Amino acid sequence: MTKDHTEAAFEAEIVAHLTQHGGYVEGTTALFDRQRAIIADDVLAFVEATQPKVLTRLGTLHKDPEKDLVQALCNEMDKNGSLHVLRHGFKLSGVALRFAQFAPSHGLNPDVTVAYEANVLRVVRQLKYDPSNENALDLVLFVNGVPVVTAELKNPMTGQSASYHAQKQYREARDPDAPIFRFKQRALVHFAIDPDDAWMTTRLARESTHFLPFNRGNGTGKGNPLPPDGADKNRTFYVWEHVWQRDSLLDLLGAFLHFEKPNKDDKTTGKKTVKETLIFPRFHQWDCVRKVVSTAKAKGAGSNYLIQHSAGSGKSNTIAWLAHRLAGLYDAKDEKVYHSVIVVTDRVVLDQQLQNTIFQFEHKWGVVECIDKDSAQLAHALSTGTPIIITTLHKFGFLQDKIAGLPDRRYAIIVDEAHSSQSGDMAVSMKEVLAESAVQQKLHKKLQEADEDGDDLSTPDQLALRAALYRGPQPNLSFFAFTATPKGKTLKLFGHTGPDGKPIPFHLYSMRQAIEEEFILDVLRGYTTYKRFHSLVKVIADDPEVEKKKAAKALARFVNLHPTNLAAKTEIIIEHFRGTVRHLLNGKAKAMVVTDSRLMAVRYRQAFDAYIKTRGYTDVRCLVAFSGEVEDDEVEGVTYSEVEMNGGIKEKELPEKFASDDYNLLLVANKYQTGFDQPLLVVMYVDKRLDGIQAVQTLSRLNRKAPGKKQTFVLDFVNKRDTIQAAFQDYFEGAFIGEDADPQKLHQLQGELDATGVYWQTEVDKFAGLFFKLTPDQVTLAHGGLNSALNPAVERFKSLPEDKRDEFRGKLSAFKNLYAFLAQVIEWQDAALEKLYVFGRMLLSKLPATGSGGGLDLDEEVALKSYKLRQLEPKALELNSGDGKGLDLPVETGTRKPEPDLERLSTIIEVLNKRFQTDYETQGLVEEVKAGLEADTKLQKAAAANPMDAFGLIFEPALVDALVEKHDTNGKFVETVLTPGSPIGQFFKALMLEAVYSTLKAKAGG
Repeated sequence: MTKDHTEAAFEAEIVAHLTQHGGYVEGTTALFDRQRAIIADDVLAFVEATQPKVLTRLGTLHKDPEKDLVQALCNEMDKNGSLHVLRHGFKLSGVALRFAQFAPSHGLNPDVTVAYEANVLRVVRQLKYDPSNENALDLVLFVNGVPVVTAELKNPMTGQSASYHAQKQYREARDPDAPIFRFKQRALVHFAIDPDDAWMTTRLARESTHFLPFNRGNGTGKGNPLPPDGADKNRTFYVWEHVWQRDSLLDLLGAFLHFEKPNKDDKTTGKKTVKETLIFPRFHQWDCVRKVVSTAKAKGAGSNYLIQHSAGSGKSNTIAWLAHRLAGLYDAKDEKVYHSVIVVTDRVVLDQQLQNTIFQFEHKWGVVECIDKDSAQLAHALSTGTPIIITTLHKFGFLQDKIAGLPDRRYAIIVDEAHSSQSGDMAVSMKEVLAESAVQQKLHKKLQEADEDGDDLSTPDQLALRAALYRGPQPNLSFFAFTATPKGKTLKLFGHTGPDGKPIPFHLYSMRQAIEEEFILDVLRGYTTYKRFHSLVKVIADDPEVEKKKAAKALARFVNLHPTNLAAKTEIIIEHFRGTVRHLLNGKAKAMVVTDSRLMAVRYRQAFDAYIKTRGYTDVRCLVAFSGEVEDDEVEGVTYSEVEMNGGIKEKELPEKFASDDYNLLLVANKYQTGFDQPLLVVMYVDKRLDGIQAVQTLSRLNRKAPGKKQTFVLDFVNKRDTIQAAFQDYFEGAFIGEDADPQKLHQLQGELDATGVYWQTEVDKFAGLFFKLTPDQVTLAHGGLNSALNPAVERFKSLPEDKRDEFRGKLSAFKNLYAFLAQVIEWQDAALEKLYVFGRMLLSKLPATGSGGGLDLDEEVALKSYKLRQLEPKALELNSGDGKGLDLPVETGTRKPEPDLERLSTIIEVLNKRFQTDYETQGLVEEVKAGLEADTKLQKAAAANPMDAFGLIFEPALVDALVEKHDTNGKFVETVLTPGSPIGQFFKALMLEAVYSTLKAKAGG
């Protein structure tokens, strides 16, 4: 049987499943009120089925109660939002009305179950939704007449994809001011779906609409796996078969969706919430909560669960959803599974987030209590049975004299950032307080037996016995441990037994998937040891493709610095930060220096202050972080503290101060290496031995995303690449540090890309000519001009054979990534590379994948806006002027080098004038320059040890320097020779190379 692969067939398949198996009825546009964006018949049907007495009461108060009810519902949704009304209803003329019934948590009230079954879920195909036109949505899902989900479907077999075409349709062809799309008032989430991938967003905002992936994950990476057991289904079947299924959708509306309020800025991270945000769970969050709750309901108390979710997974929301669900969880016998939920965390921000989130579900305060005073407060919360308690672990160590004994209760303990300390004495104290009486009696019996034997109860053996008895699983305690980087002990303590008998996480969202889905950055991409950095700088400094501007010269000095002394490392760090980092993220980029001791942090701070003062810098301001007081090992009686060295800034104030524009470099000693969320951190300088989980947690401080932040950089003075790679391997499948970056490879890639003919230099120049003239705010507005420069290349790309398309895309990606990395080591003074880089970035975002089109990547636009600010700086403007590109490409890249004429030195200028019809009278200049170069001992050694091609890599920068020094007396000639692409310059440099090399080689006896 031949299948229909059109989008209409895709729609039909989904609707058929929803109506036959998903608990929906099908509707048509005729039922829909476009102006008010509801299906009034379904509204009234639910109210009549569940609240007949209410309608009768309204009939005595209103002439047309049904009409007034529907209009009041629309007014209330316009004011407070559809989600609020579906959850909490409202009063009309003093009469309380409900417009949805969510699943009861137990079966003790049959009337609630009957009302739940009365919910009307409807699916409408090709809904004409806009009162001003005939545009149609592929699918819309309604709950009791209120639209809650919209979907645009695409099929790659018709040349369409969700990742581009469906999202583009929402951005460009769906008016966010249409009644059905008005944020918060009607539809709550919008899906873009094809047979392979799913995306979603909760707010349409034209070009600014941001979609998130809603995929299951393929293995440990992004995407979706094949359907199980070879089922004849699309990869995205889970969306309509599971997520949109009647019970599931109602559960999402009742216990998942919530708003993040813009009531204040996050002072720790500097994040500013400009608009209220509706949070819809990503797939792994929804999947995790549902599976954990289902298993806990079946197993009851006494089991442990390890949730290994990477940074960037949205852990705070997952914890909030899980805590709320566990607090109201009943088993099959309608008995509470847990009497209280205890969230163990050190994060103060989690308290307010949990309170605000759960209030939206429960619509009442007091469900959550944060223990922010002392252990007496914790004792009171436990004694009174507060549903959700947020506390730190150490407060349990001081409860023995504050609590007489708890009744037999079951507890769900959610551990935020679990680690091996959960198996320590503090964890034993917690279990001792919370364990049921039977376990307490067992302990006392054991201790009594020991006492009868004459043992001292305070001896280490007895303490070990107590710990051993409480360390194991307790029948009334379930632990739900969250971590991105579990140690072996954590896996053993909280993990489930895998097929091979070893412990594994109950639920996994890997670092790899988070990186591939672009929720965090891959910190390994920008990792380099100082040894490699030193080598790169040396190669770049000697590379004739690099114009020797002041910044390049200053960085090249690092070749002669030895990072064994603090002064050298101080200079390297500060100059690197100022030259290649400070301007990033619109000038807000920040750095962290990781030191190996508190005293070293003090010494670094002193060295930084002295160096900055000596240089007169005002754009680098440091803070230092370490615990307690440090004694000076050189001056007796002198001590240092963090507060003192930071000018009175209190310890708790430091994250907020560092997040401000006043500071951009943080020196740390065993602080802020875990749990510190600062998205503006772009670079880390490591001067401390790191290994295992500590290496992963420390470097991961860089992985948070921020607008314009596309890559990070790590300069490691101490560790080996293999050590760091091995550390990440356990937590990131396939984690690896890329091959050594070769600056020469950049030019080779450039030549190979040029040779494909996919783009023409005139198009690169056109794009750059427009782009570099724009202010940052104009980048988005200039779509037409930028696209017109890119479109011809896109069309040529489409005409290539598939293998050639893949090859071109791979090389262009390699060029972009290599350039981005090397640009963090030194600023390339090469206009051609800069232009190809910005052109290539945007071209990559438009190149169609198989069966899809292209489109400008909005994230790339943000990054390019930040990049534009850098270009607007005076020094950066020089990058765009074209005067940085005038040196020949190395022969190995395949670019032809002009053959030098074998003339004596005395005739060089004469030959040059004759060939190019010029009249330079600079033979004296040439003789002076040649004599100076031949006297250079570095060049002498290079000539003796290398063939001429390799010698040229060192010779040409020296020639440029020598010519620049003669600019005052021979400006016209020097400028001509150094003009990028100048035939005269290429010819002259080739002659000089031949002449100097021949002389030096002869002297060396070669």
